[in-house]
Amino acid sequence: MNFDPLTLAQPVALFLGTVAAVLVFRRVLFAVLRKWAASAESHLAALVTETFSGSILLWGIILAFHVATQDDEIPKRYMRYIHPGIDVLWVWSITAAVSRFAGRAVRYYGTPVTGVKSVTSLTQKLVQLAVVAVGLVWLLKVVFDISLTPILTTLGVGGLAVALALQDTLSNLFAGFYVSISGLVNLGDYIRLNTGEEGYISDITWRCTTMRTNGNNLVVIPNNKLAQAIYTNFHLPEPRMGISVVFHVSMNSDVRRVMAILQDEVLLAMTMVPGALPEPAPSVRFNGPGDAGLAFQVNCNIEKFGDQFQILSDLRTQLFTRLQKEGIRFDVPPKAVVLG
Repeated sequence: MNFDPLTLAQPVALFLGTVAAVLVFRRVLFAVLRKWAASAESHLAALVTETFSGSILLWGIILAFHVATQDDEIPKRYMRYIHPGIDVLWVWSITAAVSRFAGRAVRYYGTPVTGVKSVTSLTQKLVQLAVVAVGLVWLLKVVFDISLTPILTTLGVGGLAVALALQDTLSNLFAGFYVSISGLVNLGDYIRLNTGEEGYISDITWRCTTMRTNGNNLVVIPNNKLAQAIYTNFHLPEPRMGISVVFHVSMNSDVRRVMAILQDEVLLAMTMVPGALPEPAPSVRFNGPGDAGLAFQVNCNIEKFGDQFQILSDLRTQLFTRLQKEGIRFDVPPKAVVLG
């Protein structure tokens, strides 16, 4: 039997017509979504536009194949492979698109749900893997009608060997999951490990936690090490923290007068220095005489850890200038050196 090229005319026409219709629909749909996003400032519209822009075009092509292959002129021996192939493409493309959408939705909407500053890469990947797992089950059970019981049994037996081989990897994975959901470390928190490393938490992945130091370098910590470490989180239970400035003045100074000057000036500084908090009220303490003279400690509170360095500099400058203006001396007592 000779092949007649004209038999392809109708399927090709159906394919091209369906693709053209999908392109028109896609253009109208995203025009409406962009208008909605601009007027309502909706994250959902932006998410849909960003995620499904390419997916709708792919779905249009798959739909066009499906419509074009409904022609009775196509031999049945080819249809045995065409229809399952189209089903696989549908499941794979929908799973991939929903997985991307779920990951980006977690990024956008995760903050009010979890109460942290942002969502870690680990959380995002776990959500995406859950969607992919559902897609695989759908593909095996619905498309290919494969029983999942033998597969799950095989995975259960082989899981022990895999767990032993990937012991360190799984340890980091579960430790990272624990660190993410514990609420003890959040993105943007400043922590200091008992081993001396310190910086801002920038991300938590399936294997490690990354920390950005004040020198803008990156410290990589395995998740299982962080889960076992002793550390100080300077953002918990709240970002506010206390700082202290110590001044040594001459032994001949009037203690009460110096305390009054420092108290007056630090109250003024709390209203002038950015990041300084007037409440709780700052305090001045007399620490007694020492090798450097009479010691006074000024205590106050600041909004967050990262502000302390500039605030300490500004506070020292303002207090020192005021003490100088009031005629307070900073003479250091002479030390006796005994030569043997």
